[in-house]
Order: sequence, then structure tokens, then C-alpha cells
Amino acid sequence: MTVRYYPAVIERADGGFGVFFPDLPGCTSFGATLQDAARNAEEGLQGHLDVSAEHGDTIPEPSDLDLIPIQDGVDEAARILVRAEIPSRAVQVNVDLPEDLLDAVDRYAAANGYSRSGLLAQAVREKLRA
Repeated sequence: MTVRYYPAVIERADGGFGVFFPDLPGCTSFGATLQDAARNAEEGLQGHLDVSAEHGDTIPEPSDLDLIPIQDGVDEAARILVRAEIPSRAVQVNVDLPEDLLDAVDRYAAANGYSRSGLLAQAVREKLRA
């Protein structure tokens, strides 16, 4: 897998800090503190890229952090680079899981913006990192 670092802008928001990625419209995250927002940004970014790859969307190259323009109306708290693994081509596999576990996966995925495959891929990545 290829590793890339995407620029993210952390902005002050009601109740905490929002994170957005100028290169990836719609990819956002949040945290109660600046530190939480920075930590949560990696999970949000990886999930977005996994779903994009699943749907066959083109994943853009990251911009240079220094070249991201300041946006009007954004109360910036920080700019950071966020690490992500660019998913390789998806390969279909058959996996046997207990029915109740699969039901739990589907409920969690639906409630948290994942597809079944995207959630399972993210869970495996996290397990392999540990």
C-alpha cells in the first residue's frame, strides 16, 4: 500500500474543533479538543479513502500544505498533515462469519457511514497496526 500525507485544516467550532481536507471535498472529522480532532482526522481520512476506492473514485494526490489558501469565514486553529494508506485495487473474497457478527457489522457500518467491506478493511488495518 502507498502512504500519503494529506493537508487538513482544523477549525474552531461550537463544542470543539472540526477538521476538513481541502483536497477531498466531503471528508471531515471532529474532536472535542484540538488533540482529539487531530487524532480523529486520520480515521476520518482513511474511511473516506477506503469508500472512495470501493466506489472506483479517483483519489487525488495531496496538495502542498503551504499552498492551501486561507478560506474566508474559517476560524483556523491549526493545519496538519494526516497520514493515510491509499487502498489498492479491491479483490472480492468470500468469508464465512457468524450471522450475529455479520448483523452487528452491518448495523455498525450503517450507523457510522461505512460499507460492510470498508468497515472490515478498516478493522483489519487497525488490528495489523497493533
